Amino acid sequence: MFLRFTSRTNADGAVVRYVALAHNRRVDGQIKPDVLMNLGREDQVDVAGLQRLAASIGRHFGGDDPAGAAPAGAAVRAASLEVVDVRTIGATWLLDALWHRLDVGAAVRAATGARRFTANLERVLFALVAHRAVAPMSGLPAAEWVREEAAVPGLSTMDDEHVRRTMDLLVDADTQARVQESLFLAVTDRLDPLFFDTIEFACDDGERIVIGLAATKEGIPVRCWCWPGGAGAGSVPAEVRDDLLDRHPGRVITVVERGFSGADDLAGLGRAGDHYMAGMRMCDGNRLVEAVLSRSGRYRYVRDDLRVREVRIDGQDARFVVCHDPDQAQRDRRQRDEAIVHIQAELARIADQCAGDDAGRVRAECALRDHPTLGRWLVRRPDGRLKVDLAKVKAEARLDGKYLIATSDPHVSAEDVALGYKNLLEARDLKARLLPGAAAHSSGHRIRAHVLIWWLALLLTRVAEQSCGQTWRTINRKLGRVAQVTLTGSAGTVTQTTPLSPEQAAIYRALTIQPPARVTASAPGRRRARGHSR
Repeated sequence: MFLRFTSRTNADGAVVRYVALAHNRRVDGQIKPDVLMNLGREDQVDVAGLQRLAASIGRHFGGDDPAGAAPAGAAVRAASLEVVDVRTIGATWLLDALWHRLDVGAAVRAATGARRFTANLERVLFALVAHRAVAPMSGLPAAEWVREEAAVPGLSTMDDEHVRRTMDLLVDADTQARVQESLFLAVTDRLDPLFFDTIEFACDDGERIVIGLAATKEGIPVRCWCWPGGAGAGSVPAEVRDDLLDRHPGRVITVVERGFSGADDLAGLGRAGDHYMAGMRMCDGNRLVEAVLSRSGRYRYVRDDLRVREVRIDGQDARFVVCHDPDQAQRDRRQRDEAIVHIQAELARIADQCAGDDAGRVRAECALRDHPTLGRWLVRRPDGRLKVDLAKVKAEARLDGKYLIATSDPHVSAEDVALGYKNLLEARDLKARLLPGAAAHSSGHRIRAHVLIWWLALLLTRVAEQSCGQTWRTINRKLGRVAQVTLTGSAGTVTQTTPLSPEQAAIYRALTIQPPARVTASAPGRRRARGHSR
């Protein structure tokens, strides 16, 4: 479809041009224009109306230029251009849309008062959460990341004072967990069962902090808590009961460390009165594990290629769920094969370098045997030399991609046990990536602020994962390639977003989020400084 221009010469010799909306069609093998609508004389056409129509089409069907951007873009393209700024925008744009969809700013503002929580501080809080989700391991402080690396919608720059004020306001707002309360109710209406886990880490000054996390089986975080080290081990603390169970009655299943894997440990957890879910150590010779794995049974597929089967053991009140992840099995096999190749190469190197030097050979082999990951596959031969323990390799191959869970809850399904445990394990992994910086603060007030920012980042990333069926690591990697480039020239300044690949467009489509505009025009003739808002 296109605009068709025709001319007619009047009797006085004046040439008048007419505009029509037309499209081409094939007639007897020939392409002929077909007029859909006559728009009248060119000098009487409502040009502004046509531009608004084009902008509307672009907004609804993925056009490149918003209203008013095309003329400016054409003018700048006609002049010499210079790239003055390049920033990533794909993931921050997605998170910002989810932020507004969940109305996080309104939840914080309602808890603090509109006069204290200004629009600028709301943007700073979002930037802190986005930095924790998008670039937690970049090494850059959040303020510098905003100034130099990322395009944060609605925020041109921020400094360390903005960060401190915002973190203090966030802690004040969530004193009674009102922010968390309003947000998780907006995300999920199913809170039975809830899975409760504790994550412990050490601050730089040696103090240990315990984070409590309650999540749904899908991994949506419901609430978080912060205690001194040693709290909340093996049972649901009284504070969790008061904060969560009194308001939302239902079952809470405590997830405990894999150290609670013996029969006595499980019996002790059962006597505590709370339902538990415990991961079992698979490679430490636990007789209970061997008894469970020796029972045959058929696996049932859950989702994401995860398979489960349930096993009952006489004399045990706990139920046992064997989980198998084929993708993880391939990764386990590949990592073990690479480790064995490395061990064999090291043994060959030691034999060559230490020929005739028995003392040097013993020292080198002892160092290899004491290696934290490679040593478990080594065994001594009768002559005292080391070799690969093939029996151990074969035994571990049986466990590729498998993990075993024990639970005392007689009602929760095996599928929910597997999904809840898997999602909380992923939350533990995310802790290491989403909580950098917290360990450097000995102040409990600031540590709580970091934990709340981590919780908000986990909430947004989990919602993104649930909506598009991909892990946040994959989403972040793909959208991290979407950049916003600012170009300037004599005709003005234009910011252009790199074209979306089909995979990137599919992520936005799955989340029903409009992608960032391809072209944004700024004031003609003005050079935009690096780091300013686009």
